[in-house]
Amino acid sequence: MEKRYFTIGMAGHIDHGKTSLTKALTNVDTDRLKEEKERQISIELGFAPLYENEEIQISVIDVPGHERFIRQMIAGVSGIDLVVLVVAADEGVMPQTREHLEILKLLGIKTGIVSISKIERVDEEFIELVKDDILAELVGTVFEDAPVVLVDSLSHKGIEETKDLIIRTLKEQEMRDAKGAFRLPIDQVFTVKGQGTVVRGTVYEGTVEEGQILTIMPSGIEVRARQIQVHHKPAQKAYAGQRTAVNLSGVSKEDLERGDVLVSSEHFIVSKTVDVAIRVVEDLEHIVKQRMPIKLHIGTAEVMGRIVFFDRNEIKEENGEILCQLRLEEEILTKRGDRFILRRPSPQETIGGGWVIDPRGDKYRFGDRTIEELEKKKVGTPMERIIAALIEAKSLTLNELIKRTALDESSLLEELSGAEFILFNGKEYTLKSLIDSIEEDIYDRIQDFHQAQPMKSGVNKAELLQTMQNRFPKSLLDYVVENGITNQIFKRKEQFVSIAAFVPHLPKNWEKRTENMLGEIKKDGLKVRSLKEYFTAAGIPEILVSDLKRFLEDQELIVQLDEQFAYHGEVFKDAVDKLHNHTGMEFEVGVAKDVLDLSRKYMIPFLEKLDAMGLTKRVENKRVWQS
Repeated sequence: MEKRYFTIGMAGHIDHGKTSLTKALTNVDTDRLKEEKERQISIELGFAPLYENEEIQISVIDVPGHERFIRQMIAGVSGIDLVVLVVAADEGVMPQTREHLEILKLLGIKTGIVSISKIERVDEEFIELVKDDILAELVGTVFEDAPVVLVDSLSHKGIEETKDLIIRTLKEQEMRDAKGAFRLPIDQVFTVKGQGTVVRGTVYEGTVEEGQILTIMPSGIEVRARQIQVHHKPAQKAYAGQRTAVNLSGVSKEDLERGDVLVSSEHFIVSKTVDVAIRVVEDLEHIVKQRMPIKLHIGTAEVMGRIVFFDRNEIKEENGEILCQLRLEEEILTKRGDRFILRRPSPQETIGGGWVIDPRGDKYRFGDRTIEELEKKKVGTPMERIIAALIEAKSLTLNELIKRTALDESSLLEELSGAEFILFNGKEYTLKSLIDSIEEDIYDRIQDFHQAQPMKSGVNKAELLQTMQNRFPKSLLDYVVENGITNQIFKRKEQFVSIAAFVPHLPKNWEKRTENMLGEIKKDGLKVRSLKEYFTAAGIPEILVSDLKRFLEDQELIVQLDEQFAYHGEVFKDAVDKLHNHTGMEFEVGVAKDVLDLSRKYMIPFLEKLDAMGLTKRVENKRVWQS
């Protein structure tokens, strides 16, 4: 079973015991770690490992304070898979509790647990009263039907039950997408002495591996992942859902900032004009006016901009979804479906939140026609949704497409029967245009290899695919190569792949010297000098010797007996025929020496070569012909 990774968040009013509960669950005090105390790549500033076995890994994010709560919670819904709402038994629901609930709702978080904390401070009767009060407040929220646990972090009462409940809940939950292109919204940038620039954040989607080439967006700076750590431990890979630090080469700390995004694909869109669907908070204190300044929180980015309506000039209160546009002062990286929060800069207030319909909006006229177009764009045709999902993930199974497109199976299969789509491996769908693009890329890579290495029969298939696996699933690359072989675009010899029409050949500038060398080897018959002497005499540089030797062997122009001697291919074949014709089914070394007139210096390597080729088999002091 594939291991799954989850991050849970603590929400609630200040001083209701979020940090204490985190410490009781994990034995990590997330408030004690300071940036200046760090001497290595650390993931635990506000984060702690909760549980891990071979099937699942769960981390906790403790985010004290309202402003930081907003920033961190918006780091996805990717950053948070389950929220523990902490409410103190001696205080009950407070203003910040309600704010956090509103934000969770706007971000679309659907899984929660209610933790009534500090229960040792009140008697049992009061706890029941507080519980009833809390449940009444939670009606209509994600926590309306959430399980309730009673805990006290100091006495550890209810801690194990809470931990078990978290684990059981997440074991029944699906992990976020680890198959798509890698995306990590950066929430911290710093340097480590002797290592350089380090960024950290929660992996929104996809995977990243050590040595991978990545891009910082929106700046477009190319970097390499030198080292990866997850909770203080070095890791070869990091997956969607993991809190991760990445040591980067190719960039300085000054070139980066919180809100930048580390990605593995060029398909993400950078934009300053975004079409969105928003909902406003229930208790809006101030009117939201047309083109009013707003602060957008998306991923880990905070960007100033203005909100543009097309069917109204202000909002006083609104229960439904509003289609509008955000025009930003700075570029952001986002894509369809990303969640965000909108805040008023002054006076500070959460206005609402929503999701991105189109990250690349245009300028539209005010009026119903624009709203109709945005409505169409919001819904999207089935074909558009399928193509968008496959452009992002490259290949998906039917079940994965059902989840991503919200289409039923019969509708999906009807659309997928079109010529635009390819089913491979009997279970995965992709775009024909993507197959053609990958095939062209592979063709160009192999052709470049042939030009650089004309003597080699082809490029190692595993090495070829490895250079492209950070952009495409291995199963898809495998299919493209095998399909190309079937269609005689490529051909394969053992593990090596080449263009179908390619024939290994000598580099033109070394053809004459190689021919002269082969002539000398043939002229010397069975009593040759060391192969190294022939290469030296022909003036062939040491750097070419290994490849040229392999080429001559592959083409059967020479047969290497051992590290020292090699025969011309024709001379070797004639010698084998002569020996076979002048001996019976078996023969001794002395007989072979007489037939071929060879000294032991040549005879022993020659006979051992026959054994290695399966032409003869040594039995005690004799050789037995195998055919």
